[in-house]
Amino acid sequence: MDEEGLRRDATAVLLPGFVGPALPEWVARRIAGGMAGVCLFGENIGTPDELRALTDAIRAARADAVIAIDEEGGDVTRLHVRDGSPEPGNAVLGRLDDLAATEASARRIGLALAAAGCTLDFAPSADVNVNPDNPVIGTRSFGDDASAAARHTAAWVRGLQSTGIAACAKHFPGHGDTAVDSHRGLPVVDVPLSTLEARELLPFVAAIGAGVATIMTSHIVLPTLDAAAPATMSRAILTDLLRGRLGFEGVIVSDALDMAGASAEIGIPAAAVRSLAAGADLLCIGTRNTDAQVGAIEDAIVAAVAAGELDPERLADAAARVRGLRGAVSGVAGEPEVSAARIAVTFDVRPEAARLLAEEDDWVVVRLDAEPNMAVGRSAWGPFAAAEADPAGVAARRFAEWPRVEVDVPAGGSGVIVIGRDNHRHPVARKIVDGLRATGRPVVVVDMGWPSPDRRYADIATFGSSRAVGAALLEVLAGRP
Repeated sequence: MDEEGLRRDATAVLLPGFVGPALPEWVARRIAGGMAGVCLFGENIGTPDELRALTDAIRAARADAVIAIDEEGGDVTRLHVRDGSPEPGNAVLGRLDDLAATEASARRIGLALAAAGCTLDFAPSADVNVNPDNPVIGTRSFGDDASAAARHTAAWVRGLQSTGIAACAKHFPGHGDTAVDSHRGLPVVDVPLSTLEARELLPFVAAIGAGVATIMTSHIVLPTLDAAAPATMSRAILTDLLRGRLGFEGVIVSDALDMAGASAEIGIPAAAVRSLAAGADLLCIGTRNTDAQVGAIEDAIVAAVAAGELDPERLADAAARVRGLRGAVSGVAGEPEVSAARIAVTFDVRPEAARLLAEEDDWVVVRLDAEPNMAVGRSAWGPFAAAEADPAGVAARRFAEWPRVEVDVPAGGSGVIVIGRDNHRHPVARKIVDGLRATGRPVVVVDMGWPSPDRRYADIATFGSSRAVGAALLEVLAGRP
């Protein structure tokens, strides 16, 4: 292959992010020159009209560009970063255990993405969340039961792809049994192959059976399969296992290569080369990439082929798979959203908490805003988003009457409602809750993340913090369901 053709293939596998809500000139130029497309993040999202103008500008650069986004519904949302997702999220859907509801939720997301001009959704999370201390998956998972997670993963894929939007099961071969966030480090899942087959791999097998268009890798080490390289850079995992044993024929997408689990030690260009050599096709580079950075990655890929480190046929195969990633939106109809009452049924409410809410009226609300993981990011969440979205609602009005504070132990009010996410994992949250309980005042602690098994810091566990879940919580706090 000549260098010009080689460079075309090198740019065809790159999917960067960029700064701001307008399409930079360098991105438009590279897309016109054959770059795969872009991944949109919260900072790229303005009003619906502004977002559509952005995606129209991308298509004007090249009509078949990939326009990807992380819209999982629930806690991880880009379309609704400012107002919170109207979908309950995977953990709530898994607890509801209604496959039709899961499929319908994904279908609504697909229709919204189609209207916004996107083509690829980096969802669903197919991870089985077996570690309650998992700092990055948690409520993004359909649960800790592999068989149930597999059923709901397949339903989600069917629902989304019925709208013409390509789905992406992630994070292969499973990020659920980790205590390290791969955005910040390199997790190790050291379990036997038999455990992986019975647990982590089941949802991905189900996704493949449902015809999922893409599968995203994870930056985790699985010594049973490859002790030397994370999955994103492991031929044993991507080519031998995913392509060979599981028979996946779609596009393999790398998780973001700017994450510490991928590039902290070797840099993004080297990580890109190793990921391609291992079997990845589409390289998700990161969030705030630059023209120079993308150029350096492209140069590294071309140089790796010249040096014999990357087979040109492997690169050509990856580029061909990405170029074949197309979708046409069908005219499926939307379906009613999951009601607040149905969401509330999935909550774990301790009897003592229910009794206190029924007996007490004089409350203050303490909001615990711990730093969210990088996948979730800073976005509107919980009853705070729900109350802002529907200030005329009965439950929202009552919630607004309760004073809300964000730090320390409040004065006044006979009772305290504490609302946070993953409370047991944050020392400050535990300290505040323990201090409040020591006063002898009535205290109800709400955990809108994935609670600890002993529920010590979760008198009410909602298993999600989307706007939809927040609306259901408002009803519970008002004593309505």
